[in-house]
Amino acid sequence: MTLDEYQKLAKGTADFSESIPAWVYLTLGIAGESGEVADKIKKIIRNQDGNFTDDNKEEIKKELGDVMWYISQLSEELGFSLEDVAQTNLAKLADRKNRGVIKSAGDNR
Repeated sequence: MTLDEYQKLAKGTADFSESIPAWVYLTLGIAGESGEVADKIKKIIRNQDGNFTDDNKEEIKKELGDVMWYISQLSEELGFSLEDVAQTNLAKLADRKNRGVIKSAGDNR
């Protein structure tokens, strides 16, 4: 499956509240689901000394899928294909690496 195929299939499961703009709902969803990933990892560090079990990994994979869903739908809402977002990100990172600023600070380095 390509990223764009995923984005199209994911759109079929979208059901937004009409009380707020979709882009607001989707942005908050990214933040919430990312927080769930971070919380699961925090608990693995706290409770298991950072040692992942197969069950831990599966639960994190599910949460990463939720993050991906929200990212795909916010991209859709803004008129971007998910593949374009991914390609743009890789090009940005390759440019930073080539210029030796991948470890620097700031958005436009």
